[in-house]
Amino acid sequence: MMGSDMNESRVRHAATRRVWLAHCSLLALGLWAAGANAATPAATASPKAATILVVGDSLSAEYGLPRGAGWVALLEQRLAKEGFAASVVNASISGDTSSGGRSRLPALLKQHRPTLVVIELGGNDALRGLPLAMTRDNLAQMVKASRAAGAKVLVLGMQVPPNYGRKYGDDFFALFPAVARAGGAALVPFLLEGVANAPNAEAMFQPDRIHPVAAAHPVMLGNVWPVLAPLLR
Repeated sequence: MMGSDMNESRVRHAATRRVWLAHCSLLALGLWAAGANAATPAATASPKAATILVVGDSLSAEYGLPRGAGWVALLEQRLAKEGFAASVVNASISGDTSSGGRSRLPALLKQHRPTLVVIELGGNDALRGLPLAMTRDNLAQMVKASRAAGAKVLVLGMQVPPNYGRKYGDDFFALFPAVARAGGAALVPFLLEGVANAPNAEAMFQPDRIHPVAAAHPVMLGNVWPVLAPLLR
């Protein structure tokens, strides 16, 4: 009888062990599945799309051009072609000055929450003979406000024609790198490189000799793109 009890006990013990091992296997499988499911959203989530805010004047506002021919519109096309998840907000206004851009910027930052702010202003300041110190301060404050809002900043530099005088021209050209350097912004030294100083420069401008024709805008984008693209990575 005792031997029979011992055998029965062994059978019950073996059965209990099999049930326990099966339970552990199911538990481990459940934990693995839960972990895999929890990791799935992070692994498949799309990166947040960048927003590029361009604050400029007529050079960026397609003055005298067919819609979609300006360098900002071409930038949107290039971003899509290169596979960047980014949208472009063109807040440029023909005739705008650095003061105008500075006054408009806070509302634009609040509305669009940009990842990158491109500042293309200052040319109209020079055309109006405004003090360079004022232009420098306005651009510096725009860089500062954009950085404070969490955006990277790209400053597009400009030059004035020689008839403004050598010193004024040199000082005007130098203020853009100074602003960018002081504010930790990226810089395109001269937006119209290869346009204003091209061998056929006259053919690159509209009759007013101030605003580039459509054929010049791919060149302008070519100046901007190598500096802008790395800021989105």
